Amino acid sequence: MQRHAHATDSIQHQNQNQNQNERERLARDLLERAADAQGHERRRLIDEVVLLHLGLAESIARRYYRRGVERDDLLQVANLGLVNAAQRFDPGLGKDFVSFAVPTISGEVKRYFRDHGWAVRPPRRVQDLAAAVTAATAEVSQAKGTAPSPAEVAEHLGVSIDEVREADASHECFATASFDYRGDGGEETPLAETLGEEDDGYDRAEAVAALAPACHELKPRDRHILYLRFFKGWTQEEIGTELGVTQMQVSRLLARILGQLRARIGPAPVRR
Repeated sequence: MQRHAHATDSIQHQNQNQNQNERERLARDLLERAADAQGHERRRLIDEVVLLHLGLAESIARRYYRRGVERDDLLQVANLGLVNAAQRFDPGLGKDFVSFAVPTISGEVKRYFRDHGWAVRPPRRVQDLAAAVTAATAEVSQAKGTAPSPAEVAEHLGVSIDEVREADASHECFATASFDYRGDGGEETPLAETLGEEDDGYDRAEAVAALAPACHELKPRDRHILYLRFFKGWTQEEIGTELGVTQMQVSRLLARILGQLRARIGPAPVRR
């Protein structure tokens, strides 16, 4: 059964890569046609590219959640970065769109944090260099087709590697840690409860121990859905695209699967 599960995962991974390759080929075709088009037709083709990569923008925005800026604002800024990437991308350079779009979208989000999200404001020199590093990363990525190393960014800007690393580290100044912070998923033990108080980690370990055999009893497709949603962080829309179903169908599938797990594990113990 374990070999069968590995084979299933391998097939699913191959299907995922195939979907990504097809999406990239479609994006390149649209962008090449947009390069030769004007006016309304160009805008329509660019819009198709944007719609094709909304999941990419959301996944990048998700990295910056819980840093003191509203999620809706982050998603809007990430989508703006995606639009800018689609408008600026040059298919004549022969590189893939995603390699250019990722640093471009990330740059828009980081610039928004620079202007609106500082909790501890670094020197202006570091802020300006952080913006320059973001722009240089996008430029070098467009030329090379891969994300540049700190040394390559430093050479591009004519600064030292240490200065580039200092600029990158400044992105940690966007939000201060709270005693009530529970991790990105909201499930970790708050910092305040680790200071001589009861440790919730034992309850979490017991829950994981009970959940593992229940997950093994699920059908391979249901396990795959859980993996995409809770381990890879895919949206319901992305999962629907992968499975060839609608977002509403994915929502119902998740509700059914989680209901099965709750029934198998039983109610959570009441804490006294």
